Amino acid sequence: MEFNWVNQNSSSATGFFGSGLLRRSLLTLLLIIYSQLTLNLWYIVKERKDNLDYIKNEDIYELITSGYIAPGNINSDASKFILFNFLVSIVLMKIIPGRKCEGPVTPNGHIPIYKNNGVLSFFIHLFIFISGGLKGYYNLSIIYDLFGDIINFLNYFALVFVLFLYFKGRFFPSTKDNGISGNFLFDCYWGTELYPRIFDIDVKQFVNCRFGMVFWALTVISCSFANIEKFGYITNSMLVTLIPQMIYITKFFIWEEGYFKSIDIMQDRAGYYIIWGCLVYVPSFYTLVSIYMVDIDYIENNINAILIILFSLLAIWCNYDADNMRFNFRKKNGCVKIWGKKAVFLIAKYRTVHGEEKENLLLLSGWWGMARHTHYIFEILGAFLWSCGDGFNSIIPYFYVIFLSCLLLDRSYRDDSRCESKYGEYWRIYCQMVPYKIIPGLF
Repeated sequence: MEFNWVNQNSSSATGFFGSGLLRRSLLTLLLIIYSQLTLNLWYIVKERKDNLDYIKNEDIYELITSGYIAPGNINSDASKFILFNFLVSIVLMKIIPGRKCEGPVTPNGHIPIYKNNGVLSFFIHLFIFISGGLKGYYNLSIIYDLFGDIINFLNYFALVFVLFLYFKGRFFPSTKDNGISGNFLFDCYWGTELYPRIFDIDVKQFVNCRFGMVFWALTVISCSFANIEKFGYITNSMLVTLIPQMIYITKFFIWEEGYFKSIDIMQDRAGYYIIWGCLVYVPSFYTLVSIYMVDIDYIENNINAILIILFSLLAIWCNYDADNMRFNFRKKNGCVKIWGKKAVFLIAKYRTVHGEEKENLLLLSGWWGMARHTHYIFEILGAFLWSCGDGFNSIIPYFYVIFLSCLLLDRSYRDDSRCESKYGEYWRIYCQMVPYKIIPGLF
């Protein structure tokens, strides 16, 4: 059987929340409005201390604009801090040694090349941040203290950068995997280029991995020091969110080479969705639970805190084990044992847009024989547990878990659509052999 691989990066990319015209116009506008409105959440959590009563006493304009800071009013220390961390990330990407690794081939036959030095770069970046605070260049709570200024500066920077990448992808693309749909709003949102590079730096690797994920970790650390400043010690509520998140982010860098083969990198172009998302949404939204826990000392029992941390770490390990299982399976071309047995797989053939026939192995063993995305369950569970530091006194610590559940649900549909267009009948056979998307026996 032979099937053509439809361009997975076309502007009609589908998902659970719509496709075609709906995703391209109305949904795009709503997503941009929603994402911009989330910038108010830092204000509610940090400045209003999760007190929503003030909403009744403010008009709609004041409510919508409360979290925004005009460009000219942003604290200069905040902008200097961000620009310094941009520079640190770029320098570390360049100078830290690491072996070259390849991403998956694109529909046009391009194979992206990365330097795999994420783990060392990550720890050196953390060391630089902590050392700077201990030497007195700034308080280690600086990110928490200047959070609004930092997020607003990142927002303005990201919006300009997205426009720059739109024009770069149209007129100066780095590879042939580029194009436009003709809808300016959608093209800015989705992006015009799959793998843009600037001064030989892969833009998505820098934005996704070396800034977004690193800054998430820096914020968690900064909030922990702010928590110590407030109480004189680090609370169990903060420990419950600190330890699992730092392990989760460290796990990400250990597995970074596998991430280059994920749908985020393979399908999502460098537009507002990914670029703004990693530069602004990750630092502002993913960190809300840490911002919230600065003022919380809810878990008094040390045993309860330890149990929550251990179960969260177990979920994170299962998520990593599933990802690593598939990564090793692909790396060794199926010649591995999984759970003590020889790996079972399906050989799926496909063709590139240039007519080249290729094949991939679709794993049917271990976690991947239970459901097509079993690892999503563990990722959601881990995030839920590190959000439990204040019990159920507020929904705000659980915003990330709610968002993550929606994101992964949509991603499961997008992945199915991409794989079916790529593998055709082979994918339909695979789905018959592994009928469940995420939850074995249920969904």
